[in-house]
Amino acid sequence: MKGFFTLASGSRGNAFYLGSEKARILVDAGLSLKVIKERLETYQIPMESLDAIFVTHEHSDHIKGLEPLIKQYDLPVITNHETAKQLLELLDVKPRLKLFCTGEPFQFKDIGVHPFSIPHDTVDPVGFVFQIKNAKIGLCTDLGHVPSHVVQALKGCDFLIAEANHDEEMVMASSRPQVYKQRVLSKMGHLSNSASAMMIQKVYHPGLKRVFLAHLSDECNEKNFALKTVQNYLEENNCCPALAIAEQEAPSDFQIID
Repeated sequence: MKGFFTLASGSRGNAFYLGSEKARILVDAGLSLKVIKERLETYQIPMESLDAIFVTHEHSDHIKGLEPLIKQYDLPVITNHETAKQLLELLDVKPRLKLFCTGEPFQFKDIGVHPFSIPHDTVDPVGFVFQIKNAKIGLCTDLGHVPSHVVQALKGCDFLIAEANHDEEMVMASSRPQVYKQRVLSKMGHLSNSASAMMIQKVYHPGLKRVFLAHLSDECNEKNFALKTVQNYLEENNCCPALAIAEQEAPSDFQIID
């Protein structure tokens, strides 16, 4: 089935599915194997049909399901050199690695892939822009701020999965340790709702069909608040993409790519 959906997005686990005419891939595997299978089956996608797993970075909420998935299905893992080195240290099983260079576009079957660097506290984290024929899908979460090269990479996307992790005031008012607050609010942490809105505004164009707000914090954000914050800012700046939440506990709607 040609299209995509988020299996889950948030601090307790992340995974994203993308299918084209010739390829079916997962991006990240931060859920248990059982949950990954269940959520793929929501859209009648068998695990056996997957061709590869792309990995954005080595934090546990993006790879904790990777080892059992590799053991059972022997899928190749596609990532950059520095992240691959971390995976070899973290996993008890040796994955079949296929490496890309961050910043250099490449082709995976009929999917064009542009991996771009993002500022986060891991060795070499990336976002992705995927192109299937004329459709472009941007996936950009786990970044503490938005450099100009990230904006440039995301321009022209038809769909966007963009981080809206927290509200700054909620972070400061939370019971989380100070070290957590400093990390999340740092330039190597996560994007706030307001920073996400500004990023979306910078890449907005009339062909941007839908934006999923992703990686929302359980304690320091709230779905309706995030949507309202982003929507109000975009409307004030004459931008009107359809907005939705990429949820932690359920898969998103399946987005069909024309």
